[in-house]
Amino acid sequence: MVQPSNQLGPAGYEAVPFDAYTNMAPQLVNGSSLDETMARRRADRQVLHELTACNFTGPRYRRFEDELAAYGLSVLQGLMHSGYIFRLTAAQGFTLHPSDAELEELFRDADARDELAIMTVALALIRFREDALIRGGWRVEAGASLSTYFIGTCLYIFPNELRKWRSQRKRWSLQNNEHWALIEPDEDVTSDPAVLALGKIRVCAALKRLDERTRAIVALTIDGYTQQEIADLLGETSVRAVEGVLRRWRMKEKLNKQWGGEPDEKE
Repeated sequence: MVQPSNQLGPAGYEAVPFDAYTNMAPQLVNGSSLDETMARRRADRQVLHELTACNFTGPRYRRFEDELAAYGLSVLQGLMHSGYIFRLTAAQGFTLHPSDAELEELFRDADARDELAIMTVALALIRFREDALIRGGWRVEAGASLSTYFIGTCLYIFPNELRKWRSQRKRWSLQNNEHWALIEPDEDVTSDPAVLALGKIRVCAALKRLDERTRAIVALTIDGYTQQEIADLLGETSVRAVEGVLRRWRMKEKLNKQWGGEPDEKE
């Protein structure tokens, strides 16, 4: 398997050629007249002015970030569903060489697409705020819209997230221990917020914030049910669907600890 370029470390996220990205994927950028283009630039300039005024924090920035995240999730899920994301990343020098099985899984498995998209967007939001907004990497005169620039950031983060996803899949395929749904191999369990939560009062509070499906799956896992038993009890389509719910829950717990915040009352 050919691995992505070694440029994928932190330094590899710098100097993203977003004009090149725009040219690579014209179908992602709506054709527009000169008037429409100028109107979009004025709107983006106004948004940047408002975000700068609030120092890229607070309710105004959170609304912007939520809208950007929703857009990014939608675009990435579509690109993974079609497989076109691998053409875009290859054009940037990231030769991921997806297998037929991976292409098939991303085509048919919404949970797999959702998992990859969530982590990619979560990391891209951090990078976008720091590089594009605070450091002034995005410029209205460069031509790319804020949303297009953000998708470019996502495309540079996606290869690393895919590598992690592949490694995780490989590890899980080599063992049948159901506890790996909550604990990743090679991790120090004392540093995993999902593990720290187990057996503590925090779990009860956290469960109340989850949607009904996730709450049921997490609660049954804590009670010792296997993933097959959970799938049978809740009418899930497969064990993999249960795994996907638990993975996303664990990832969100990690992000909450990393950012020092608490999740919303309801997902």
